[in-house]
Amino acid sequence: MSGGEVAGILVAVFWAILVSFLAVALARLAQTLRATTKLVADVTDQAVPLLADASSAVRSAQTQIERVDAIASDVQEVTSNASALSTTVASTFGGPLVKVAAFGYGVRRAVSGRKEDTSARTPGRTVIVGRAVPGMRRAGRTRGKKD
Repeated sequence: MSGGEVAGILVAVFWAILVSFLAVALARLAQTLRATTKLVADVTDQAVPLLADASSAVRSAQTQIERVDAIASDVQEVTSNASALSTTVASTFGGPLVKVAAFGYGVRRAVSGRKEDTSARTPGRTVIVGRAVPGMRRAGRTRGKKD
């Protein structure tokens, strides 16, 4: 055997080992591709029903949103009607009620003032040597004061 024949045998062995490594790598790659294909098929089988459920949930949510929108517009209308009614009641009854309350207060003050006047008749001011002294009013009398 010559050197060329030994080199040829070494190259042939090297190529045989290389081809066997490549065959093993390709076999593993094919196995990984088969597993990936199976996984994608399983995900597709499960995703289609999930997407259908999600689509029906979105449709249901849209229906509920439309109902809530209708309810909100009705509530807004009721609120504006209640505000208008409140304004009408306040303008119709508010003024007269305030006047009646003021009249009742005035009558109470007048009646309580007459009771005090009947008990003791003294002037509202004290006169000292011909002149009136302000601030020397009798307690309980408010003639000329505004509340």
